Amino acid sequence: MTEPSPSDNSPASILVVDDNPTNRYVLRTTLSRAGHTVVEAEDGTRALTILKAGEPLPEVALVDVRLPDMTGFDVCERIKADPVTAALPVIHVSASAITATDRTQGLNRGADAYLTEPIAPDELLATVTAALRYARARRRAEHLADRLLHLNEATHLLYHADTAAEVARAAAEGAAIVLGTTAVATLISPHGEPTSAVGTAARAGRRTPGPDAATASGDAAGEFDVRELPSYQELGERTGTRLLRVDAESWPDFPRHLIPGGVLAAGIARAKPGRPPVCLAVPTGAVVTSDDERLLTQLAQACALALEALRSYTEEHDLALTLQRSFLPDTLPRSPLADLAVRYLPASEHAEIGGDFYEALPTRGGLLLAVGDVAGHSLDAAMLMGQIRHALRAYAIEEHSPRAILDRIENLLTAIEAPLTLTLCIVLVDGDTGLLHVANAGHLPPLLRTPDGDVRFIEDHGPLLGLRLPQPPAAEVAAPAGSVLVMTTDGLIERRHEDIGDSLTRLAGVMGTLPADVEKVCDGLLTAFPPDGEDDVALMAVRVTGPAG
Repeated sequence: MTEPSPSDNSPASILVVDDNPTNRYVLRTTLSRAGHTVVEAEDGTRALTILKAGEPLPEVALVDVRLPDMTGFDVCERIKADPVTAALPVIHVSASAITATDRTQGLNRGADAYLTEPIAPDELLATVTAALRYARARRRAEHLADRLLHLNEATHLLYHADTAAEVARAAAEGAAIVLGTTAVATLISPHGEPTSAVGTAARAGRRTPGPDAATASGDAAGEFDVRELPSYQELGERTGTRLLRVDAESWPDFPRHLIPGGVLAAGIARAKPGRPPVCLAVPTGAVVTSDDERLLTQLAQACALALEALRSYTEEHDLALTLQRSFLPDTLPRSPLADLAVRYLPASEHAEIGGDFYEALPTRGGLLLAVGDVAGHSLDAAMLMGQIRHALRAYAIEEHSPRAILDRIENLLTAIEAPLTLTLCIVLVDGDTGLLHVANAGHLPPLLRTPDGDVRFIEDHGPLLGLRLPQPPAAEVAAPAGSVLVMTTDGLIERRHEDIGDSLTRLAGVMGTLPADVEKVCDGLLTAFPPDGEDDVALMAVRVTGPAG
């Protein structure tokens, strides 16, 4: 609830509409003596013109019922029908239309009060004061409701922010809109980096803080640290919110040119003990009432909670990503059969971890290469990926063929009752013949470029693993020395609203333009297909050097 304001009884601008100059004089005199400012109109047309062009609008209209061009009832209806003036209190006055029927008609057609002449000055002033009190209270309530709506929208954006920078931007833009002024938000990101953003008063009329506006204003904040706030040490380790009045000059590197007056009202909030607080700072003149204070501190608290949720998720994700990376090879083996290069790019730090993996292992029969992808993005997918990779290495060391390895992994999935499926492509570079033995269980086809420039996919494949379906025999493919083979997961080329066939065709086209160096092949493919952050990418490039001599 907003508190009663002493301005409810303060003087106002009042429109007096009467065709009788004497009546206008009497009304003007009474109202002026009470401190009100009077604007006069001699008929309904003139009154409506004043209201349409007037800035600012009068706060009350006194309208005579008997006007020469239209009735006061018509004037009232037109005032109430216009959204700009609909909230303007209308008080009818009349010396002739004084029956109960007249008064009823006037009130039914929109008037807020009805006075009959002669009117005692005290009654006139009391009626005007009552109308003003109601209208001003209504405006305050609507203003507060509008601010609460903006607060809710800003809070919604805060909880959907994916980065600390987005949290800061949403908070700054939200505070600028809610309080109608320039606002600065500063916080410490989950990785310990100071992050700041500015929301400007120029955008205070926007209904919802937009990402474009936030980005444009966020760059103007500069670099400053909430931990250098002069009152930072006073906060201790406590959680909750506080409102401080801070001299901007005492805050190192604070963008003082953005906050006129030099004194800040700073909403400080911390959601967990020991965490660096978040701070929302606005000019002190923008925080006058208790409603202003509550709105600022509530938005600061929402910012702290959103940041804490992001921090918790980031910590969990970093831990899971470390676990996921521990399942992948530390280094690639050196082999006389092929030169190898690999790239592994996890999905963005805000996506679930996935089950993409690769393997390269020398065996007595040659060089075993594998790229696979466990379905889904979760810790379960990463854990299953680790199990599959260790099993694959064990089966390879036992010198099983690529097809036999797929069969054994299928049996393993059945034995452990794995709830997920996976795709897996295994290629054995034969140490004696240089042939490629390709066993593909539902994975993207390997792409082969031979020294003569021919580029083609090795299309032979079987069903993905986890369906308990038999696999076809491995394909044998000739790969002369100098051939380059590319194996990848779908994160490299799969995009929303793009046909996978078109992406594969483009992949083959790009492959035909790349040099033979496998490191440059990986770099070239990632340049042509920049990751979109929605899926992991495991990419392996292999340059066949020929069978062992």
